[in-house]
This record gives sequence, C-alpha cells and structure tokens, in this order.
Amino acid sequence: METTRAANDVTAAPVPRPHPGSYRDPDARVFAYEGRVLRAFNAEGAARLDAVRRTGLLDRLEAQGRIVRTTESTLAMAGAARVVEHERIPFVSYPYEWPFTLLKRAALLHLDIQLDALAAGVVLADATAYNVQFRGVDPVFIDLGAFRPYREGELWGAHRPFCDQFLNPLLLASEVGIDFQPLLRGNLEGIAATTLAPLLPRRRWLSPRFAMHVLLPAKAEAMARQREAASVERIRQAKLPREGYAGMLGQLRKWIAALEPREALTPWADYAAKRTYAEAEIASKQRVVQEFARRYRPAMLWDIGCNDAEFTAAALGAGAGSAVGFDADLGALERAIQRATHEKLPLLPLRLDAADPSPGMGWRNRERAAWSERGPADAVMALAFVHHLALGRNVPLEEVVDLLVATAPRGLVEFVPKDDPTSRRMLALKGDIFPGYTAEAFERHLAARARIVRSERVSATGRTLYVIER
Repeated sequence: METTRAANDVTAAPVPRPHPGSYRDPDARVFAYEGRVLRAFNAEGAARLDAVRRTGLLDRLEAQGRIVRTTESTLAMAGAARVVEHERIPFVSYPYEWPFTLLKRAALLHLDIQLDALAAGVVLADATAYNVQFRGVDPVFIDLGAFRPYREGELWGAHRPFCDQFLNPLLLASEVGIDFQPLLRGNLEGIAATTLAPLLPRRRWLSPRFAMHVLLPAKAEAMARQREAASVERIRQAKLPREGYAGMLGQLRKWIAALEPREALTPWADYAAKRTYAEAEIASKQRVVQEFARRYRPAMLWDIGCNDAEFTAAALGAGAGSAVGFDADLGALERAIQRATHEKLPLLPLRLDAADPSPGMGWRNRERAAWSERGPADAVMALAFVHHLALGRNVPLEEVVDLLVATAPRGLVEFVPKDDPTSRRMLALKGDIFPGYTAEAFERHLAARARIVRSERVSATGRTLYVIER
C-alpha cells in the first residue's frame, strides 16, 4: 500500500472528535480533520495492520479498487501509534437506503475480499454492511481496521453479522417478497435469523444451505437467549480447517450471486414507457437539463425523484461531475442501477421517501447521519417531484419549496399542474383539496426564497421547469 507522505501533512495537530460511528472498534478510530478522513490506530491495531500489510493483500485490493485508497500520514495524534488518511467517498450511504442490487454487490465484495484474504492468511474480524460504501454503483470496502491475521482452525466469527446484514435481507426480498429497507432502518444490527426463519416457505426448511445459514443460526440464537451455556461453549470451541472455511465462503458467494428480487409491480418502475407527454416534450426537458448542467457544472448533483435516471444521465453527460439519485420506488431504482452500470455513470441510486427521509440513527442518534446532513450538494434537480409531495402526501407547497431551496445553492425544479394526467390520477380518490397548489403560488414561494433565473414550459399540459439560485 502507498506509504508516501501527503503534501499537506503536519506533524502535530489538535485531536479532533472521532466520528460517532467509529466507537465500535477499540483499536482504530475515524476522524474528520480539515476536510480529510483519518484513521488512528493504537499500538495493537498498528501492529495488526503491519502484519496484514506484509502479506501484500492490501496492495492488491487497493490496486483493484476494492478497498479505499489510503496513504500514510505523519499527523501526530495523542494515543495513536499510526495515522492513515483515506480517500473521501463522494456520498456516504447506508444499507437501509440501498436497492437489492446494491446490497447484493456489497455482499459479494465482502465475500470476495474474505476469500482473497483467507488465501493470504488474513481474515476480516467483522462483517458489517456499514464497512462498504459506493463509488457510483461500484462497492468499495472502507475499514482497514477489520483485517487481522488468520488463526488456524478458527470458525468464521463474523458469520452471524454477515447473515443478519447481508444474506437475511436479500433472502427476505427474494424468497418472501418483502422489502428489507424498512427492517434494516428499524434495526441497525440487521435482520436476525429468528425473524427470517418463520417467514420462509416450508420447502426451504429442507435445504442444506438454508439450514446452515438461517435455521441453525436461529436455533443457536435461541439457545443463547436461554443461556444454555454448555451448548454455546461447544459452538465456541469448534474448529474448522481453512479449506472448509473457504468452501463455506465460496458456497455462500455462489448462492448470493444467484439471488434476484421477486418481480414486483411498482407504481413508477415503467414510468418511461407509460408517461403521458410526447417525444418532443421529452426532448425539451432533456435540453433544459443539459443547459442547466453545462451552466453550473456541479461536482455533486442530487436528483430527488430520479426515477430510472434518464435525466440524471443527461445532466452527467452535459457537465455534472457525479450524482446521487433518490427515489422511493425500488423498481425504478433498479432500472437506474442498470443504466449506471451499462453507461458507466458516476451515479449512486438510493431509496428515499422524501416525506420520511433517513433520520439520525444509532448511538445518540449520530452514529448514522440523517439524510439532510450528508451534503452538501452543489446542485439539486427535482423533476416530476413536487406534486408527489404536495398532492400525494399533503405536504404544504411552501414546505416542499423550502426543502428544495435548502438542499443546494442552485436547482432545476419542475412544477406539474393539477390538469396534468399524472396529477389527476393522484387526486382521483382524495379529490381536489389543494386550492393553494397553483403555478402562481409555486412561483411566489420560489421567489420568496430564491432567485428564479429562468423558466420554460415543456409540455402541453403546462409542466414548467424553473432554474433557481439561492
């Protein structure tokens, strides 16, 4: 691994506060310092890191882009035997925001690293999904403190966390057809085997792999709860040859690689095929998006309500550096992931219900940051989004405008009038109870909070795009 000193390193500095989520590792803490991401190891952690480095594993993984790029730092921190600096990930996301494909890719990355590590005489000490982040739709492992030398005959001590945070959520979606994101958001430790097992089809109870990775862990968890000390001790004292360890990881990888989510009829997954405006109107919208991206060239663009990322891709092609696409519809997000993969876009599609976004969670509500705290974005797009909150979720129009203006210093937002077919469908059951939802009111709310640089009508039904600056 690269060990050259960064140009702006210093030899001493005040000790910053550690990241709220790094308390779980007693030997290495993560710090944000002057826009840099640092990891400080104590003596034991530094010795373990050195032992792993000598195998050459970390050099290979970094060269392959599978672990975060890291340089040695000469920054002195009290109590730290070693300080390293990591590359900054463009946007920090969490497993309860990932669509099925992203969680699956994260799981496969973890297992691939485990297999390569085991061949080098190294293992990962834990298997939390929070050790994975994304560059676009490509996963990257971020925790150097998780690597340690392998001990001959040891069991995979992180089997249960891996299943709780990777395997069980994927099985919940593929076998039962239940979205895992709300359950992961409700429990940062993951979905326990005792939760999943009763939901599985009975035929799965006869499968050896379900027995090994779901049913037996559920039984072991039940024993632990009942404090059957002798049974738990027998498990703790068990031995597993390295070949058996690698074989179990390989079989688990093959299983997860074949998993797919159940087909679900989601409201907007086929939006591009069923939308109600003409090709010329779509072309007008594409043009305005491209002009917006060329004008501002945002390094980080947030597209709220990105759907399948058709217009996000247009912005990226016209000058945006990278983008995060947010949508509540998992089917649409899967299409966005396909687009990002095939077109090699620097785009990360994530699940977001803007009326119920990810809050601050975990220890003291700061271990996992709230969605609104993970900026800043240089620009925001919100196309075909405002009416979903204002008409679909009864959020006051001025508060929707507040959200968009607060998100980034510049934006491209769309107003969809009540006469539009999409709006009429949304009002069909509840009726028109929104007298304040008008284009005039929308412009008034915008003008009170930002400068309207320009506006352009892009559909026969009155859909209008507004370029705004805070």
